[in-house]
Amino acid sequence: MEFNKEEFKANLSARLRRQYGKDISQANKHDLFDAVSASALELIMPNWMATRNEYDKKPTKQLYYLSAEFLMGRALSNNLINCGIKESVNEVLKEMNIDFNMIEDEEPDAGLGNGGLGRLAACFLDSLATLDYPGHGYGIRYEYGMFEQRIEDGYQVEYPDNWLQHRDPWEIKRSDLAVTVKFGGNIAYGKTPDGQPRFFIENAEEVTATPYDMPIIGFDTKTVNTLRLWQASSPNGFDLQLFNNMDYNRAVERQNSAENISRVLYPNDNGPSGKALRLKQQYFFSSASLQDLVRHYVADYGTDFSKFAELHVIQLNDTHPVVAIPELMRILIDEYNVSWDESWDVVTHTFAYTNHTILAEALEKWPIEIFQGLLPRVYQIVEEINRRLVIELRQKFPNDYYKHEHMAIIHNNMVYMAWMAIHACFSVNGVAELHTELLKTAELKDWYTLYPEKFNNKTNGITQRRWLLNANPKLAAFITERIGHGWEKELSKLKDLEKYIDDDASINELIKIKTENKQALADYLKHAQNEFLDPESIFDVQVKRLHEYKRQLLNILHVMYIYNRLVEDPDYNPPARTFIFGAKAASGYRRAKSIIKLINTVAERINNDRRVRGKIRVVFVENYRVSVAEKIFPAADVSEQISTAGLEASGTSNMKFMLNGALTLGTMDGANIEIFEEAGKENGFVFGLLTEEIKKMEAEHSYNPQEYLDCNPALAKVVEQLVDGTYDPTHQLFKELHDSLVYGVEGQRPDVYYVLADFDSYCKAKEKIAAAYGDKKQWAKMALKNIANAGKFSSDRTIEDYVRDIWHLKKVEVK
Repeated sequence: MEFNKEEFKANLSARLRRQYGKDISQANKHDLFDAVSASALELIMPNWMATRNEYDKKPTKQLYYLSAEFLMGRALSNNLINCGIKESVNEVLKEMNIDFNMIEDEEPDAGLGNGGLGRLAACFLDSLATLDYPGHGYGIRYEYGMFEQRIEDGYQVEYPDNWLQHRDPWEIKRSDLAVTVKFGGNIAYGKTPDGQPRFFIENAEEVTATPYDMPIIGFDTKTVNTLRLWQASSPNGFDLQLFNNMDYNRAVERQNSAENISRVLYPNDNGPSGKALRLKQQYFFSSASLQDLVRHYVADYGTDFSKFAELHVIQLNDTHPVVAIPELMRILIDEYNVSWDESWDVVTHTFAYTNHTILAEALEKWPIEIFQGLLPRVYQIVEEINRRLVIELRQKFPNDYYKHEHMAIIHNNMVYMAWMAIHACFSVNGVAELHTELLKTAELKDWYTLYPEKFNNKTNGITQRRWLLNANPKLAAFITERIGHGWEKELSKLKDLEKYIDDDASINELIKIKTENKQALADYLKHAQNEFLDPESIFDVQVKRLHEYKRQLLNILHVMYIYNRLVEDPDYNPPARTFIFGAKAASGYRRAKSIIKLINTVAERINNDRRVRGKIRVVFVENYRVSVAEKIFPAADVSEQISTAGLEASGTSNMKFMLNGALTLGTMDGANIEIFEEAGKENGFVFGLLTEEIKKMEAEHSYNPQEYLDCNPALAKVVEQLVDGTYDPTHQLFKELHDSLVYGVEGQRPDVYYVLADFDSYCKAKEKIAAAYGDKKQWAKMALKNIANAGKFSSDRTIEDYVRDIWHLKKVEVK
């Protein structure tokens, strides 16, 4: 991209005048951030428009990625890097006495996602644009994200994440493309003008979906794709008559009801009203997105939908947007008078489905009462899809009444969304080799038997532009100095770094870079949380969504064990360690929130005990998010990937840590397996039961956690400390965590996630880490080996796999 310093300065000054009525000397930090971003967007806009024009004038198949989450992170630096103008902008700002880092910190993280699923979606969009593929995202413009996490007295407390307090300079409102989404009402029957039968909805709640577009800028290319996010409002949300009658709350009732749809990511769904709001959200963005696509298609091709699947492939990112399947049937049948068979043919050649989990709780299902009440016509279509599926099941599995019942989309008074996705989509993919095999041989075995041709694996990846070039510029420069450019778009080139593993100068520089990154994280946490970290200590990091299967509980129990050893054994003198946690627990997930309280309670005890000062420290990073992750990954020595084997679909934080030179401590689970294959098990630390061993114990019902407590007094002690007053004088705060391990709670067997079974193996792996860290040069060589073998885990490779096997897109050159 061409960059003219004087033009940029002029645009910056003009923006400040127009938007704020200020000149540069009067502007505050946010004014400057907004003006710099807006000025950069002006430079990007010609390529964005040219990309849209290219797609319109040369019709080609395009990908549409439907996802409830897009965890984008901050846009300013990433966009400037992808445009190739970050250094030029930085120079201009220096000449104007403006600190780029200062204004960068003014940008909030976009509140559009929470975990790996949403970050994967963001990485995919980056790779699609970088590789010149026509691929776009559709989601919801959440007003408050999920929540801002604050730790108060050790507890997670949720506050609104007001990321849109100021305008987002990277989005463009497209009111001209708003559509209407309907909820509730009753089904009416009529005829079209030519006498054909037609169903329609009467007396429905109407919600306006207004799109906001964000540019997705490819690296070192002119391609700029689009992330389109929908905001909900009511077309008749303010009742003036009620307001004049002083009934103020009822006057805005409809508006509040509509706006709640795009208010918060993943509202608590422990009750019926929460479940209804979640289903509303999913239908809202799915329907709006499909209406948008169909409207554009009809404008170009009329109502002949025979080419629709040739020009559109819709990837459903987990089960959240699966309601799009019956919704497209409804649009085609009810609004365009397409026959059932023709509509089904379009649907089954257009949709593909990514499964991100084997946890039953995450395979969404909806009570019929809620589904039918909110979406009566869509439910009617689901009933017909189900009726035809059951006929197919009876033909395929005659007399197997168990399969007929349990593979039905509707049974047990629930609508099973994953079953609908597998039945209707032409492709069903897992996201790591182990995950996909488990789907085929265990969790979705019956479906694999029915549709073996649909199942395939697409191992996840991450974008090196965000997670290395942007997040770790010192390491990026180290790499470029040795192997040149090119790795930014072809990460497999990192393999060339292996020739430097025995080069002392390179190893010493790598150690220096890691130390500087650790110091930078220490400086950040001192400023943000008044935490004092020793950069010479091992930075042992577990940052990810808080869920019991990810086993943050195993990690903190080990910390308690190490603390006990340090206090009781004066001869025990391991290297200094800093245990860093970062995670949000879902607002309604009680035990996960208890684990956060436990981590912070243990941290308070250990960090204030002079007997262990300088030997061990525990830090919980508040409000973990992308911009904080960009500081943590470059600084980590150890990457904790300790999920119960067979339960983590993939993991992508493990890839980010690997790329930044952290050594993996992990079970043979998810993408860990492929990481150990690429880097070699000798360059990481493997522990724990294997999936096959766990499956065998579960089949035999032979697991008895008490056996592990009986033979390991140190383990028994830390488990007992959960309730003996050591960390809680009331003996009640952590009783449920204790009981979940020892007795079982809520009808579950004890220790569902094998924390006690893996504890000893985990401790031994930690001892190996402590011993290995004593040889800093050898540790750095292991780190470099991981970096050099991270090439497989680029989202660019993942996208090419999707294109080759599922999407069949063609590159489009933007001129």
